[in-house]
Amino acid sequence: MLTITGYPDRIYARPGDTIRFMVSCESEITYRADLVRIICGDDNPDGPGYKEEELQSDINADYQGRKQHIHAGSYVSVSDARPLRALDSFTVQAFIWPTTPLKGKQALISKWDAASNSGFALIIDETGSLAIDIGGNGAIERVSVGAPLQLKRWYRVGAAYDAASGTVRIFQIPMLAVPDIADGGTKEQRLGVRMGSNRAALLFAAMPGDKPSGLDFYYNGKIDGPVITSRALGEGDCEALIGQTPQRLAFDIVGRWDFSKRMDSQIACDLSVNRLDGKVVNFPTRAMTGWNWTGEIMNYNEDPSQWGAIHFHDDDVYDAGWESDFAFTVPAELKSGIYAARLRGGGDEEHVWFTVGPAPDEESEIALLLPIASYMAYGNDRLGMDGGGAELLNDILNVINPHEIFLNDHVEYGGSLYDAHSDGSGICYSSRLRPLVNMRPKRQGTLGGFGGSKLWQFAADTHITDWLEAKNFKYDVLTDDELHDRGYQILAPYKVLITGTHPEYWSTEMWDAFDAFRQRGGRIMYLGGDGWYWRIAYHPEFPGIVELRRTESGVRAWPAAPGEYYQSFDRRQGGLWSRLGRAPHGLVGVGFAAQGFDISSYYKRLPDSYKPEAQFVFEDVDDEKIGDFGLIGGGAAGLEVDRSGGELGTPPNALILAKSENHTNTYLMVPEEFLETAPGLGAEEHVNARADMVFFTMPNNGAVFSVGSISWAGSLSHNGYQNNVSQITENVLNRFLDSSPFTAD
Repeated sequence: MLTITGYPDRIYARPGDTIRFMVSCESEITYRADLVRIICGDDNPDGPGYKEEELQSDINADYQGRKQHIHAGSYVSVSDARPLRALDSFTVQAFIWPTTPLKGKQALISKWDAASNSGFALIIDETGSLAIDIGGNGAIERVSVGAPLQLKRWYRVGAAYDAASGTVRIFQIPMLAVPDIADGGTKEQRLGVRMGSNRAALLFAAMPGDKPSGLDFYYNGKIDGPVITSRALGEGDCEALIGQTPQRLAFDIVGRWDFSKRMDSQIACDLSVNRLDGKVVNFPTRAMTGWNWTGEIMNYNEDPSQWGAIHFHDDDVYDAGWESDFAFTVPAELKSGIYAARLRGGGDEEHVWFTVGPAPDEESEIALLLPIASYMAYGNDRLGMDGGGAELLNDILNVINPHEIFLNDHVEYGGSLYDAHSDGSGICYSSRLRPLVNMRPKRQGTLGGFGGSKLWQFAADTHITDWLEAKNFKYDVLTDDELHDRGYQILAPYKVLITGTHPEYWSTEMWDAFDAFRQRGGRIMYLGGDGWYWRIAYHPEFPGIVELRRTESGVRAWPAAPGEYYQSFDRRQGGLWSRLGRAPHGLVGVGFAAQGFDISSYYKRLPDSYKPEAQFVFEDVDDEKIGDFGLIGGGAAGLEVDRSGGELGTPPNALILAKSENHTNTYLMVPEEFLETAPGLGAEEHVNARADMVFFTMPNNGAVFSVGSISWAGSLSHNGYQNNVSQITENVLNRFLDSSPFTAD
């Protein structure tokens, strides 16, 4: 069990920048913080071992720990205002699409003060039916329709309260009635309590409660088109509010919120004259199809009015919002690298890591680009605990790690883009402003293959930093976060750009900057697999959060629903880059072909490897087999592997130097590689289930070298770094540092 967790407010920094560290301890212990530089994050004794360098710093000290809470659950908050506070009689109406109607009490729209039990709350009650609570003078009275809502079906719901008569009419109207299903109705009742006024905020999808956040009863499902009027309306007028507001009702409107407006923001726009805009909290999913979506249009940019829904979840989380424990300002003399505040206390250890880039005009010739977006995609994944069929997928017995047990007990830490919300819908937003407890050194994963180095993403990428250090290469560490923010300019000073082991998730801005480096003479070493697979988007205003839409095809942990393929953050269509006209084969020569998570294999040299123009790659390498050893699954070709293919965009001048072989039948083709299911999709039967090693030149004296395998870096340290994988990598890097043109010498 983890006893200390933390996160930084920023993931990359340059000299002069300040990083704040947020820490939580499960009990009130004293912990020690020290600044360290992380060199190798793999503590497998069969490898080079864990390596870090302790550094002198002002942050090195003892600190008093305390437990800090994460308040998960999304909602909209509209600050109290005179038009809301003055409500006496009212009508509240909205369209809803509940996803867990039998979960228990869930708030839809509330203006409720828990201390005085005053106001109203339109809710789903414990029976799964629409209900309203009216409170005043310390008393509460509830009226329920008494008909359970059905899962994932649209309803027009609401209540009209008349203070003069003391009556409330509540209605639950299915938008598509089904014979013999009693899921609608209307109920009118005289109350024994008169609604009291309060100064509480108006909330959508939550209401005040006893949780530490002060809120509770979070709703799972969509809400579309909420409206509040200043008098009790009859059914005819409620129906009239579905379209444009009739003139006769214009002066009755207190608030009319249109969630199709400013979908790339965290503002819920009120179209009424009162302009009671709401604050959207914890990033519920936007650009969701509404009650009126016809299915004729798939792109919400063409008619946003059909995407007026927000999908709320009781486990949404963006920023943990913890208080800062200490801060570190990067000194000018600190060299570029991966650093961490190492925390120790209560028998536990935590590394809250960050990267430091070089000062201006002090860049090295080599840059290692860490795939932060991919770290966020997998951050806090529950694949070992909740991933259905994980042991079948891996063909090995799962070992449950302490951080996985911790996440199982702390759902408020949020999931990954591979997990589902509590209502079963896929998680399509992921943030780094919370502890990502699996993206740490020494942390084993579910998908890391057989052996003692079951590493995935961050820890696996430190095999590259370890090798660069062992070979005495001077290098800088950059992040794709910064690449997205600043573009090509951060790459321009470098001769060689090295990728991480699994750069899967790319924003359009990242892709364009990377391609600009390639086109302008940069030299690229793609030392991984399954790269440039999914398009993502970063939020234009809020830092540290990415969006993914898992559209048609691809290896998908969950599917985006029809009509919900376009990203809310940047209005672009999401999905596979290869389905968007930008296959990675055209960028780096190879693209995702197959995956298997048991045993890694090796490469076999091909005729192209003996051509004069490839001679530099294999200098001092006499072996036909490349990488039949390694820490990740026992070989250099494994986990997720990429192949070349002219039909997919591999440049015609590319040399196919080697290809992997002898994979087990656990390695299966990715879905976009075949059109219909049939036998023969495993690596033992299908020629395309392989990794290819590729080299090609680019205009302006640029070049690309790709290995197409996640496990390649795990073989670099074998035999004290004296092996053919290490030699090939060193040969290519040295040649890429040499600015002379590539010729067939």
